[in-house]
Amino acid sequence: MAAQFGRRLRRGATSTAVAAAVVAALSASQAPGAPLGQAASPGGTDTSTAAEPEQDSATGEDGYHTDLPPLTTPGTPTVSAGLPATSAESGIPASVLGAYKQAQSTIAGTDPACRLPWQLLAAIGKVESGQARGGKVDASGTTLTPILGPALDGNGFALIQDTDNGAYDSDAVHDRAVGPMQFIPSTWATWGQDANGDGRKDPNNVYDAALAAGLYLCAGSRDLSIDTNIDRAVLSYNHSTAYLSTVRSWFEYYNNGAHSVPDGTGVLPTTPGPATATATPGPASPSPSTTPSPTPSPGGTPGTASPSPSPSTPPGGKPGNTLPSKPPTTTTPPSPSQDLKLSGIENAGTGTLTAMAGREFAAGVTVRAVDGQGEGFAQAPVTFTISGDTDAHFAGGATSADAVTAADGTAVAPALVAGETTGDFQVRAVVGTTQQFSLVVTATVTARRADAVTRTTSTALTAAQGDDFADSVQVKATLDGAVASGVAVTATILTSAGEAVPDGQGPNFTGAGGSAVSTLTGLTTDADGLLSIPQIHAGGTAGTYKLRITTEGGAVLDIELTVEAPPAS
Repeated sequence: MAAQFGRRLRRGATSTAVAAAVVAALSASQAPGAPLGQAASPGGTDTSTAAEPEQDSATGEDGYHTDLPPLTTPGTPTVSAGLPATSAESGIPASVLGAYKQAQSTIAGTDPACRLPWQLLAAIGKVESGQARGGKVDASGTTLTPILGPALDGNGFALIQDTDNGAYDSDAVHDRAVGPMQFIPSTWATWGQDANGDGRKDPNNVYDAALAAGLYLCAGSRDLSIDTNIDRAVLSYNHSTAYLSTVRSWFEYYNNGAHSVPDGTGVLPTTPGPATATATPGPASPSPSTTPSPTPSPGGTPGTASPSPSPSTPPGGKPGNTLPSKPPTTTTPPSPSQDLKLSGIENAGTGTLTAMAGREFAAGVTVRAVDGQGEGFAQAPVTFTISGDTDAHFAGGATSADAVTAADGTAVAPALVAGETTGDFQVRAVVGTTQQFSLVVTATVTARRADAVTRTTSTALTAAQGDDFADSVQVKATLDGAVASGVAVTATILTSAGEAVPDGQGPNFTGAGGSAVSTLTGLTTDADGLLSIPQIHAGGTAGTYKLRITTEGGAVLDIELTVEAPPAS
């Protein structure tokens, strides 16, 4: 809960003046004011001579830390900029690191749009409890001794009367922050989790506390791949610009590399800093009348009010902080890991897209938005647009449609419907807003077809030489047993042996300009799949012939034609 301002600010610093300036800037925010178990002095005087708290004290005298990682300090080029992944500072106790990564994985499954990075939990855990006092936890992840903050009795902190009857903090008078992530009991009552499956929601268990902290940071549908949302999330945890700066520094440090170390061997601060200090006039501590801000409900947006000089108790369960009138001079907050940002779009299994004119495509266009690690990117806006020379459209008639990627990063366009114009067209998917990525998929519209054609009557077709066939011929085309409308049909007259009949030498149709032709094209079935064949002339040569009906799609029907010679006189 309370700050323990370390003098070990940046490894390799060559000037104690630089370190002192950074300490002053951090402590100017009163974030949050005193070592655990100690109240800030009413006048804001420097109490840096206080003895270092016992790390394993059951009364929770191990404070959270404002030590900064070994990053480069602006204006001090002699400071080392190295961020070795195997340095002592980058070591995180195995159980604690496992809890952070488990929380990230769990939330990725339940709230993928949050994109919570475990490094953010590690940064907060480092600041709040020194990674559970360097990983002093048992096999189940519970701290060997409770980590408790000071009594919130209004003496240098917000006044919060007991809400749990001492169940979590062993204080039946006032509340205290509890556990490696420092939840106050009233906040834990809302956000507490059982992440290790032991049937208990225990704020002293790193798995339970890490998951609860992750869910709290994700509240209000936050997307933590967005830089400003990280700031809002951290400030909701503790509304202090100095706290934000410190967490941000560790977040950047862990993004550049971290490794597992045995439980109980994590690095702890070596020198306690001043309990309080002030760089602005006036009292350094909130008045006893300070009251807590509302605790957010699950799914709501935690309070992220702009910093002001007035004390407040943030919804994250942290004590009230007096924020500085000027922002402290700190390292520029780093951007979130590029790996968690939208990085591209890919085909998510869309196969060959082919449909008959007027029919709906059997499969739709499916794409997948991905981050820098190739994982699905959820809640990303996608626009699908149809282009090309066909009259294809989405169901409903539109040629453009919007969607949002699902938990696995996929988005599916509305159903595609082929128009009457055959040929290829394109569907373009564009994902993202400020930075966009696109993918083009080609689809094909084929002509309407039939797999069967039948005659609607069975009357024999007979005509005298030189006359017309009196009975008309009507056929019906079907596809998979259903009516096949708009199907192209060709009618051809052949000899009984299946050979072509020369024009004018047998039964024929009337062609362009009144000519006699043996083949007609451009015929089409109507809405009921029916087609009436034009008038057939018997011609001047007696014999047996075939009327062959062929549909687009390969259906064939042969109908016998008989031309009789006139009777002998």
